[in-house]
Amino acid sequence: MTTTKKAGQKESTGVGFTDDERAAMKERAEELKAEGRGGKKKADNLKAVLTKIAEMGDSDRVMAERIHAIVSRVAPQLGAKTWYGMPAYTDEIGKVVCFFKAAEKFDGRYATLGFEESATLDEGSMWSTSYALTEITDADAEKIEQLVKRAAS
Repeated sequence: MTTTKKAGQKESTGVGFTDDERAAMKERAEELKAEGRGGKKKADNLKAVLTKIAEMGDSDRVMAERIHAIVSRVAPQLGAKTWYGMPAYTDEIGKVVCFFKAAEKFDGRYATLGFEESATLDEGSMWSTSYALTEITDADAEKIEQLVKRAAS
């Protein structure tokens, strides 16, 4: 079995999941276990999201804070929670509408703002469901606001 490692990536055997992927799955299992024990209160979920954001490196943290502020302002009906250890925002029945994935989470070159199936972004027969982010300019923030409003409607 040959081991492979790309620049900035943790070691993988080429078969199965990377260490980062296994860690994300473990975080998700813990999240599900907590939900199965009667779920977390909204305040606990928000605290978990803010804690995860605070733990991020500078670049990712700045973007995650800005996205969190945008979602909180333009779609206050969405609930915050962690999803695979990353900040996510859910509809009234708990389905993830959008999420932020830090670049450093998987040693990526960009962070991701993603939208799940419950997001109402439908536009014809094809539309974007994720966006690569290296920073968030004011123009980007305006676009994110529009996307989040539409996704949450």
